[in-house]
Amino acid sequence: MVRAGETADGPFSLVITPEKAGWGYSSLRVLELAPGAEATFDTGEEEMVVLPLSGGGTVACDGERFALTGRRGVFSRVSDFAYVPRDATVTVSSQSGGRFALPGARCANRLTARYGPAEKVPVELRGAGQASRQVNNFCTPQAFEADKLIAVEVLTPAANWSSWPPHKHDEERPGESRLEEIYYFEVNAPQGREGIGYQRVYSSGPDREIDVCAEVRSGDTVLIPHGWHGPSMAAPGYDLYYLNVMAGPGTERAWLICDDPAHGWVRDTWADQPVDPRLPLTGTDEREEA
Repeated sequence: MVRAGETADGPFSLVITPEKAGWGYSSLRVLELAPGAEATFDTGEEEMVVLPLSGGGTVACDGERFALTGRRGVFSRVSDFAYVPRDATVTVSSQSGGRFALPGARCANRLTARYGPAEKVPVELRGAGQASRQVNNFCTPQAFEADKLIAVEVLTPAANWSSWPPHKHDEERPGESRLEEIYYFEVNAPQGREGIGYQRVYSSGPDREIDVCAEVRSGDTVLIPHGWHGPSMAAPGYDLYYLNVMAGPGTERAWLICDDPAHGWVRDTWADQPVDPRLPLTGTDEREEA
């Protein structure tokens, strides 16, 4: 569990590298720019996506410039983004200021820098009933080319559960891929209030090496090296957002999961339940936030 601000470094309010996480591939940084500011950084051995969390800006990389429209916030719309490869120097600037997530993955192959329009982000409504949630599949293997990186946004309406049933992806075997995962959270609360949510993570083996049920607030992050994870719980009154970042050692870039057998039966109940009518929470048009 990484609380908001614990790993701040210069213009980055969050820095989680593979070294800091104690694993080999997945990373996440959150860059905060004041109006008119810019930041330049090297990607090193990692490919990254520059994803506006709030505000917009310009990304310069490899002689290309990508104008990002961005959004007021993660609960207002689906955002456009830019992909930047490993071994690159990147400058992010913003006239009006903004916050940018930089999900990343250590990788071997250098791809080209590219722009990802919001209109091409596949928006999936997953689950049913109180397990209904929205998944913005902006950087999945089916939606966008990358070498190792897999990243999605999940929006869960107030009082619903997502990442349910609990699942894992910590073994390379048929039907499952080995992926380290980062959950970065934001909570939609009325102005002047601080919202909360909850995240459950526990080991898949008998030793219960991981046994976490943590309260999360905006800016908090949970690291999942292995084990079952879920549910992600949106408290009544507060919509919950999280950014998932995944990468691993497999030769195939694939997101394959295994349900906890104690709870996997829940999926079979969804066929008889409607999707929560509050979904989708966002699309490519701006909406008012709380």
